[in-house]
Amino acid sequence: MGLEHLILLLLVIVIGVLVFKLTYRILRYLAVNTIIGLILVGILNFLGIIHIHLNLINLLIIAVGGVVGVFILILLSIL
Repeated sequence: MGLEHLILLLLVIVIGVLVFKLTYRILRYLAVNTIIGLILVGILNFLGIIHIHLNLINLLIIAVGGVVGVFILILLSIL
């Protein structure tokens, strides 16, 4: 195994760690937004203020937008 193989192995490991960290940050952001948004939608549905059906499209809007996504869905359900 030459020096080139060791350098290549080191680069592959560094790139793998960077991809893992970036993926973890994005998934953590989406998970927090989703949890906060679903709690807000649950409270609004429970109180009878508005009724938003939870399907895949609405869940994706809530996951990406968080609280802003919930308000977008409220506006769309009113219209």
